[in-house]
Amino acid sequence: MTTNEAMRSPEVDRSNGGLRRRLADNGLSVAVFTAFFLFIVLQSIFGWQVRNEELAEYGRAADSYLNYLTTGHFAEAVFENWESEFLQMGAYVLLTAYLVQRGSAESKKPDEKDRPEDDPQHATDESPRPSREHGLTQLLYRNSLAIVLFAFFALSFLSHVLGGTAEHNEQQALRGQPPVGTLEFLASSDFWFQSMQNWQSEFLAVGALIVLSIFLRQHGSPESKPVTAPHRQTGE
Repeated sequence: MTTNEAMRSPEVDRSNGGLRRRLADNGLSVAVFTAFFLFIVLQSIFGWQVRNEELAEYGRAADSYLNYLTTGHFAEAVFENWESEFLQMGAYVLLTAYLVQRGSAESKKPDEKDRPEDDPQHATDESPRPSREHGLTQLLYRNSLAIVLFAFFALSFLSHVLGGTAEHNEQQALRGQPPVGTLEFLASSDFWFQSMQNWQSEFLAVGALIVLSIFLRQHGSPESKPVTAPHRQTGE
């Protein structure tokens, strides 16, 4: 036995093994949120540089990075994208509950009814507590995923309006023009242009996934049917 092996305690081994196990069990979310953090930091850095270039064109002093994070320029860019993402996901969750696409890996089968395990009488001791109850608690829990996604959409929409108003008024100030109110900005074509250019792209991407998964495959992905599955087969 080497000196290092003798000094290594079982507790350390178990701790390292537990950490590796947690990382393995949560690898997908860790990878996605790591990418999110990396990209939003890069967005903030490049956005800061863009804004300072614009300020320089108007003869204004450059802004600090930390102050840039509190500006409408940053908030508008972030929340107009979050808004469309949560709208797309919330709508997708609801639409897939009621509509089908024959042959798509993203759809339940055309003749599939509500799953028996969705009913409270099929709940077990291991089922989440709200799923074992009746009334409003059960109703809210049955629809909690869509509710939370649409709540995030609403918060992002509101943040887009507020951030967009701040950014619009800063542009107005640089041009020596008067500011506008939040409701005025909300009713403007500028705000809705920003929203629609994101909304349409989100639904295009989802629609492409729904249709392409009928004919194309990705080995090992739960978003794809088995490689050998016929095109007419719906779902996984």
